[in-house]
Amino acid sequence: MDRRSFIKKAGVAGAGAAAATTLAAPAIAQTMPKVTWRLSSGFPKALDTIYGAAEVFAQAVSEATDGNFEIQAYASGEIVGALEGADAVRDGTIEMAHTASYYFFGKDPTWAFGTGVPFGLNQRMTNGWLYEGGGLDLLNEFYAGNNMIAFPAGNTGAQMGGWFRKEINTVADMQGLKMRIGGFGGRIIQEVGVVPQNIPGGDIYAALEKGTIDAAEFVGPYDDSKLGFNKVAPYFYYPGWWEGGVTLMNLINLDKWNELPKAYQGVIKSASAYANSVMMARYDTLNPPALKKLVSEGTKLRPYSLEILEACFNAANKVYAEIGAENAAFKKLHDSYMGYRGDGYLWFQLAEYNMDTFMMIQQRGGKL
Repeated sequence: MDRRSFIKKAGVAGAGAAAATTLAAPAIAQTMPKVTWRLSSGFPKALDTIYGAAEVFAQAVSEATDGNFEIQAYASGEIVGALEGADAVRDGTIEMAHTASYYFFGKDPTWAFGTGVPFGLNQRMTNGWLYEGGGLDLLNEFYAGNNMIAFPAGNTGAQMGGWFRKEINTVADMQGLKMRIGGFGGRIIQEVGVVPQNIPGGDIYAALEKGTIDAAEFVGPYDDSKLGFNKVAPYFYYPGWWEGGVTLMNLINLDKWNELPKAYQGVIKSASAYANSVMMARYDTLNPPALKKLVSEGTKLRPYSLEILEACFNAANKVYAEIGAENAAFKKLHDSYMGYRGDGYLWFQLAEYNMDTFMMIQQRGGKL
């Protein structure tokens, strides 16, 4: 049948039928059910980049399903607290949480690998390990024991090393220093004399201002400036060796996941990957001007000394060996993660490092 004959015969079906064909909803909208989920973020709305990744994810799911699958994002504390997300997902109180897996380090150190561990992978390596290096499969074996499945849905990149009320240059300077730092970073830095303090983000400013703590780490220039840390602690250290490529995870109740149509499961995977990309792009865009502003207002940038970094690195290896000797799940993930790190830095020290180093030299020479 030629094109003209087809159009002529199709026309007799009437304008109504033609309009119905033209305006028909996408196939997924015709065949998939209405589903509504609740997502609890591990962060307040004020941190629009890290909390915003949950909104980016939810919007992508809605758009891909023509509004049939709606996920409502709630800030930390609106349904459950930041440190309660894993339990709420496991028990089915909520369908999912967008959070840092290492928040639940106290339950089992193995949780940390879902977000990152001290002296671990950078952001690029983290994605490589998760998506192509078998990391996500190993993590989901672990998460399944907690009745959940997870997908990467955001990354901050390498974070800063915290705000200090006074300069620190040696390991001796860190003895007895009270620092707001949680999870694995707190466990490692304790080995070199620091007294870690677990303080919610909203309470850090007051603790620094009053001198209850001597230092605090959070994220980086953009987020930290929103909380005003530069007003009460002038020294901003780098790098955050405990957070070299921090991944945020979508933790999903396994029973609820298994109830979803396969198409919806695919949408969640794709939307999570999209949020993972967008969040990193936003931080890379927002951190530079935020850092410039902080420095213009008097913030003093300082690098951790090689002595401090090496002491912390050695402490981390010691702790990993101790935990791995007693925790098979931890050791399994550790060996995979650190094996990927070894190969990753073998490659990064060639093209990436040398290209970046040359361009930074040009920048310091005023040529960029």
